[in-house]
Amino acid sequence: MTPALADLLSTAFTGGASDVFLVEGERPRVRTNGEVVVAHGEELDHSSIAEIWRSCGLDPEKQNDGDASLEVAGAGRLRLNAYRTLGRLALVMRPIKEVAPSFDELGLPGELLTSWLQRRSGLILFSGPTGSGKSTSVAACLDWINKHHSRHIVTIEDPIEYLFRNDQSYFSQREVHHDTGDFDVALRQALRQNPDVIFFGEIRDAESALAALRASETGHLVISTLHGSGVAGVTTSLERIARLITTHTASTASLLSQQLIGVVSQQLLPRINGGLVAVLEYFQNASVTRKWIAEGRFDELRDHVSTSKSDGACPFIRYLVAAVEQNIIDPDTARAACDRPQDLDRALRGIS
Repeated sequence: MTPALADLLSTAFTGGASDVFLVEGERPRVRTNGEVVVAHGEELDHSSIAEIWRSCGLDPEKQNDGDASLEVAGAGRLRLNAYRTLGRLALVMRPIKEVAPSFDELGLPGELLTSWLQRRSGLILFSGPTGSGKSTSVAACLDWINKHHSRHIVTIEDPIEYLFRNDQSYFSQREVHHDTGDFDVALRQALRQNPDVIFFGEIRDAESALAALRASETGHLVISTLHGSGVAGVTTSLERIARLITTHTASTASLLSQQLIGVVSQQLLPRINGGLVAVLEYFQNASVTRKWIAEGRFDELRDHVSTSKSDGACPFIRYLVAAVEQNIIDPDTARAACDRPQDLDRALRGIS
């Protein structure tokens, strides 16, 4: 890597950028506070990007894309995705963090989450679109377990986003394509590694959903993520999983209802004073909601989440109203994040 590129990465990431974008024939770009802007520096040539590909074990002459990690002086350990765009070599780079934020720093419901994390078995889900902070929320959960309980925590990720140092707990962090062949193999092997907690990077299909549920059924606490659109709440996430698993057998809906502990759905929105803030929707699975999940009665579950006044459930709109009233989020930003902006307007006027 050229000294100029190494200096750019160091400056960008120590300055708070979340991503750096490199494409041959163009100037570097960085993502800061959610916005992608042109950085200082000259247009990048083919050889400078090809050199980074090769340093990660990727072949710029034969491969079209690939994931890897890289250590850069001043910038730390980075994860990167190499790809081609219109025939040109490109890279997206992001720092692998070593310090997980706390629940308070992220605005997460700490008391509720710690009650979930103290359980010995079950499934906890975080859902949301790409870049919504799911991995950071999971990292906060794993860090809390690490500080408060003596557990063996196995993580299966593609790629690793946080590096953990053993405290009260012991970590086995496995990166797909580097430490293991694929998610399914890694999860089967994890069950033979005497884990207490398994972080399974993402539920992508019926096989991974069933594997996560069966791992929780056999006495493990499983934490995973699920990709969703910006306005998809916890009920939509559960409907998606239910559709996946019931293609195998109807009895798996009962398995989901019994093993699910709770779901947190989140998205990131710009703050009024700069930066980003997470807005959440969450619910804790209990006796009545287990019945609805098992029977596929998701409309009733949706009504429960949207009208609940308990600490075990909170709809997006309640979070958005609080953020607007506290001058954290602009009202127009909040409306754009709603699938029904008129409901937000009513709630802001105090009409339930």
